[in-house]
Amino acid sequence: MSVSQPGISDAHQSFLTARDFLLQHRDDYATACQGFAWPKLHEFNWALDWFDAIARGPRRDQTALWVMHEQGGEEKLTFAELSRRSSQIANFLRSLGVRRGDRILLMLSNVPQLWESILAAMKLGAVVIPTTTLLTPEDLTDRSQRGNVSHIIASHDLASKVEHLKAISRVSVGGDAPGWTNFDKGYTFSADFEPEGVTKAGDPLQLYFTSGTTSKPKVVMHTHVSYPVGHLTTMYWIGLQPGDVHCNLSSPGWAKHAWSCVFAPWNAEATVFAYNQARFNAAGLLNALVKARVTTFCAPPTVWRMLAQEKLEDYKISLREAVSAGEPLNPEVIERVRAAWNLTIRDGYGQTETTAQLGNSPGQPMKVGSVGRPMPGYRLALLDLDNNEAEEGELCIRLNPAPMALMPGYQDDLGNVQHLTGEVYRTGDVMSKDADGYFTFVGRADDVFKASDYRISPFELESAMVEHPDIVECAVVPSPDPIRTAIPKAFVILRAGVEPSRELALDIFRHIRKALAPYKRVRRIEFKDLPKTISGKIRRVELRKGEAAQVASGERVQREYREEDFPELK
Repeated sequence: MSVSQPGISDAHQSFLTARDFLLQHRDDYATACQGFAWPKLHEFNWALDWFDAIARGPRRDQTALWVMHEQGGEEKLTFAELSRRSSQIANFLRSLGVRRGDRILLMLSNVPQLWESILAAMKLGAVVIPTTTLLTPEDLTDRSQRGNVSHIIASHDLASKVEHLKAISRVSVGGDAPGWTNFDKGYTFSADFEPEGVTKAGDPLQLYFTSGTTSKPKVVMHTHVSYPVGHLTTMYWIGLQPGDVHCNLSSPGWAKHAWSCVFAPWNAEATVFAYNQARFNAAGLLNALVKARVTTFCAPPTVWRMLAQEKLEDYKISLREAVSAGEPLNPEVIERVRAAWNLTIRDGYGQTETTAQLGNSPGQPMKVGSVGRPMPGYRLALLDLDNNEAEEGELCIRLNPAPMALMPGYQDDLGNVQHLTGEVYRTGDVMSKDADGYFTFVGRADDVFKASDYRISPFELESAMVEHPDIVECAVVPSPDPIRTAIPKAFVILRAGVEPSRELALDIFRHIRKALAPYKRVRRIEFKDLPKTISGKIRRVELRKGEAAQVASGERVQREYREEDFPELK
């Protein structure tokens, strides 16, 4: 635990008290929920009041950031070094015209300059728009216009990709770019940084664009407390402790990177470990986890599924905690990891708009398929369309007061924040809750559909489907039917080396009949790639529209198999 230091701010002490309470009760869920209170913060700058205070304290020489590169080599920075370098970069950016409230488009991979830029912008009071390197020029134009970007920090080899964007300053990382200022110049500036005024707790800090699985990405605004302080719940869910080495698999540009590559681990005074890969390689990642002796690990279900295909028993990991988030994790993957490492992957749930809302926290009983119970500081409810409580309904966060971890609102196209109003914030996700308070994901509110008057959860059917040994991933959507209204259809991706065939389709249908009740059965299968957002989430809305159009045309596509094609099943 940290101890109070002479001269630290009241804001630091208030944050420290809340943080330490959760660390002290990491295995006592009931006490943590009952006794936790969000700190009272009116002025707060996490980089100055928290991170820099760590850099002056007993952990100043502990590694804060450890970046390992797949091609060889690594970079380590202590809390003291990262504090100093981020102050240099803050003074550098100030010299280029960056001022409080300015928007900075940040397009970097997992290199140390990414974290230095985030801390520097925070110290300045500038607003960061983290952006994945995979965006198209059209995506970048949209983010620049709706985000009101005035400064750009990008890898030098991506400079041409953003040349069309208007900006007051452009900074290149990793090399020179014509007309750009090299980031390395920042290291010549003084490490003595003085902020220009105080940072209000409600001042804007970050803008994130949602995944856009069902519509145009929304612009989420987070403040200097909603993510930095709000991720105390994420720290609690993961089970982070001071001195841990934490690895999170998430690309810069997505909110989960801020969740577990910045705020949650550094809230706990843990080391952030990043394995910088151009393309995901399961064996390379596993070797990195072993070499770095990573103690806590978070990855999305897609990564866990890929890891589960490796011979996990051969990797002598040092993991104490393993968690998954992004979409619910299928139970068979959890069992595979448990059998290999005697370690249970604990599922959790949150959104770009929030921190970890639900989770299976350390030391608590787990229920297969459940995303856990509400995290300390959240008041959650399942409501129907009339705002009545239900055993199955849309997950809602109670407002008045809202948790500190919830965004204040979405930013509109004119740059104004539309603050949340009413009694609740609706997440758009349907869940059920059992008598013990455990929540189970049913599906997006617009993904759940009816077939023969039965409500169908795509996730439930997909979980049963991927238990088949040849299926790596699938997505279930409604296929229009004149009698049943709709029938479940699965789009399937097979494991490497397996080709679609009539025999395989028959075997999958037989598997379905054993795994699912008759009214839930998938009646059609199509082998094809799945459309995804650049963050890796399946665009079921695209599959639904395509299937509806296909049925309306009356034509049958190749590599589609229907239950009625197989008299052997009768």
